[in-house]
Amino acid sequence: MQSKISVATALIASTLAAIAIVPSAMTAFAAHREIAKKLSTDRLETTSVADANGNLHVPDQYRATYQFLGQSPQQLHDVYASPGTVTAYQKTGRFPDGAVLVKEVFQADTGKMTTGSVSHAGALKGWFVMMKDDKGRHPDNKLWGDGWAWSWFDAGNPSKTTSTDYKTDCQSCHVPAKASDWIYVSGYPVLGKVAASQ
Repeated sequence: MQSKISVATALIASTLAAIAIVPSAMTAFAAHREIAKKLSTDRLETTSVADANGNLHVPDQYRATYQFLGQSPQQLHDVYASPGTVTAYQKTGRFPDGAVLVKEVFQADTGKMTTGSVSHAGALKGWFVMMKDDKGRHPDNKLWGDGWAWSWFDAGNPSKTTSTDYKTDCQSCHVPAKASDWIYVSGYPVLGKVAASQ
C-alpha cells in the first residue's frame, strides 16, 4: 500500500512539474520568436543600399541573405537578388520597387584538367549593383534613371562607386535587354520557374 501511495505521489508530482514547465516553455518560445522577428527586421533595415542622397554601396552579407540568380557568361559573373525579389518576379513578371541586384565580377582563370579545359573564378574585380526605382527617388542623381539606380564598385572599395553617370557608364551594356526592364532575365532561369508552371 505504501509503495502504491509513493508511486501515485510521484506521478502527481511529475505531472505538476510538467504543467509548470509548459508556461515557461511557451514564454521562452514567444521570446525566441520575438527575437527572431527583431533580427529579421533589423537585417532588412540594415541592408538598405542607398543613402539619403541616393549613393549606393554593396550590401553587407548579400551572399547570405540574397537569392542566387545565376551566372553571366562574360568573365565569371555571379548574380544575387535581394530577399523577396525572385518570388515577386515569378508572380508578376516585374522587379518590385526597391529590389536590389548584385553582380560579382571575377577574373576568369582557365586551366587544363584531365576532363579538358576548366574555367573558375579568380580574383574579384568588383561589383555592379542595381536598385529598382519605380518612384523616381533621386531625379537629380546621375546614377538614377530609367527605373533603376546603377553603380559599379571596384573590388577594393564596396562603399564608393566609380560610376558618375548611368547613361554613359552603365546603361550601354544593358541596351539589348531594354525590353525586359534592362535586365537579361533569360540568363536567370530561376526567375521563370513558378510563372512557367502556372
